Amino acid sequence: MNILNIALKEFKTIFRDVRTFSFMLAFPIVLMLVLGTALSSAFDKKISVDDIRVLYKDNSTGMASESFQQFAGAMKKEGIEFKKIKSGMDGKKEVKQGNYEGYVELNDNGITLYENDRASIEGSMISGALSSYAGKYNAAAEISKVDPSGISTVMAPSKDDYIKESSLKSDRQVGSMDYYAIAMTSMIAMYSAISASTLIRGERVRNTADRLLASPVSKGEIFLGKLLGCIAVNGICILAVMAFSKYVFKANWGDHLGLVILILLSQVVFAISLGLGCSFLMKTGASTRSFLTLFIQLSSFFGGAYFVIEGDGFLHFLLELSPITWVREGLNRAIYMNQFDGAYHAMMLNFGLAAVLLLLTVTAMRRKERL
Repeated sequence: MNILNIALKEFKTIFRDVRTFSFMLAFPIVLMLVLGTALSSAFDKKISVDDIRVLYKDNSTGMASESFQQFAGAMKKEGIEFKKIKSGMDGKKEVKQGNYEGYVELNDNGITLYENDRASIEGSMISGALSSYAGKYNAAAEISKVDPSGISTVMAPSKDDYIKESSLKSDRQVGSMDYYAIAMTSMIAMYSAISASTLIRGERVRNTADRLLASPVSKGEIFLGKLLGCIAVNGICILAVMAFSKYVFKANWGDHLGLVILILLSQVVFAISLGLGCSFLMKTGASTRSFLTLFIQLSSFFGGAYFVIEGDGFLHFLLELSPITWVREGLNRAIYMNQFDGAYHAMMLNFGLAAVLLLLTVTAMRRKERL
């Protein structure tokens, strides 16, 4: 009962600190809005291709010329327009100058394609279409040797209903708001360490530590009550930020909300354990706060909270050291790939490190007569 009373008291105390509580809510939401809006183009994976213009010179005769004209007419409906070269025009030069995406020379022996290397996507589409046409024409040429009447069947326009497509699940890509919703929420979870660093030290500063020890409450009950109260308050802040991003910014948190919340709460437990540990292991409150602020900022930077960072070697090693990195990767794998190994890895790291830090804190507290 004493533990619950202390936890409730700590819960009310933190909630009365309007400045801190507003920071925990407003700071990630504002950053989420600013970064998610400003850097939205960096997460846009859609590629739009305008109509493709191809210049061609037809030196073929007979069936080759006729079939190519049919092919060109069919391709125009698909957004690839074949335009016959005019007298005096240099097809290669036109492609070099970017007036056309490709130049085709057609004769009875085959097809030669010249592409604009600055339009690789369009060039690939032209090459694919011509390869398909050449394969069909070669098949028709072989059939004509056996049964000329079958040529019309082979060269007829292909039907587009042979393959039926149906999506089992929307393959949603990670948008800027989706990315920063996860990044900002995991980052603000780390700020729980700063508020946790004053849980016990604050009692000493306010000269209320002796009163607590004089009361019929053990050190363990005081410590556990304060720990639970801090976890509850910061957990509510994280859930509030998450809910705001989901319902206001329409960020994607996936279909496994229970697992997502558990990962974030594990990070809150780790951050609070880190703050408590530092408050006992460091001499002054100023040094504790400076260390935690520096640690959180470095973790945010290398964890990709502000922008995506990728690298190999030593840089990759630094990235993997950030708690935000392993939490963000675990959340992304669970949300977008339905893979939970990263989520379990993140929770094991968070709870494991938290256990070590709490053990050090309890050991240091037992050696002191005071809190």
